[in-house]
Parts: sequence; structure tokens; C-alpha cells
Amino acid sequence: MVELLRFREDEPVADPAVTVDAFSDQSNASAVRLEPGDDARDLLPFLDQLRLVEINFPSFGDGRGYSAARILREAGFDGELRAVGDVLVDQLSHMRRCGFDSFAPEKPFSPADAQAALSRWPQVYQATGDGRRPIWALRHDAQSNG
Repeated sequence: MVELLRFREDEPVADPAVTVDAFSDQSNASAVRLEPGDDARDLLPFLDQLRLVEINFPSFGDGRGYSAARILREAGFDGELRAVGDVLVDQLSHMRRCGFDSFAPEKPFSPADAQAALSRWPQVYQATGDGRRPIWALRHDAQSNG
């Protein structure tokens, strides 16, 4: 059983995720699973219907899921975005920055390790999908208000 780590206040989506191909044949699916070869842009017309998008990481070194997450978040997807598979605790901070808000790793890690990974870098330099403002924008705000 994979332990679910979530950063959302709503209830977890219990509907099973279907493949992108199966989703196109169903009118009532609310959960989809993206595999590395799938194009997240195929889901853009259906974002208001989706409550969960799982993005599979078959290997921790496969970074295509990061791009898929950014595509979905930047297009306005506000449902649950779950990283599944070979998700390592060291990746959590970067995944959160891309917009992931839940994780189902193959190998569970402790909540303390997850919290340490997420708080390791309190400031960021690039725009993020998690709502944190880049440090240069904070510096600009401080200079404008000073």
C-alpha cells in the first residue's frame, strides 16, 4: 500500500485514474493518469471536469512529469496534482514548485524527512507553481515600500 502525502484541505479523490486514451472514450471520468509519453496539453480542454491528475514517475531520473505539472497548473488546473511512482524525498521541494500537491511514492518516507526537504530552501529564484514569490520580487517590494 502506497502512503499518500497531501498538501490540500479537501478530501482525497477516491476515483481510480484512467489512462489518457481511456479518458477520451469516457464522459464521466474525473481522474486521469499521465504516463511519460503522454502530452499534458491533451487534457487542457477538460480541466474543469478533472479532479485529479496523477503523473507517473517510473524512474526518479525521468523529469517529463515536472513539465506536465507546469503545463497543467499554468493552464489553470486547480484540482489535485499527484506525483506517483519512483518519487524520492529529495524531489519534493522541486515537485511542489512545479505545482504538485500530493505524492504517492513507491517507497514511503517519513513525514519528518518530507518536512525537512520542503523547508530546505525558504527562498526561490524563479517563478513557481506553488505560489511562492521569487526573492527578486520580494526585494523589489521591499525597495518600493522603503
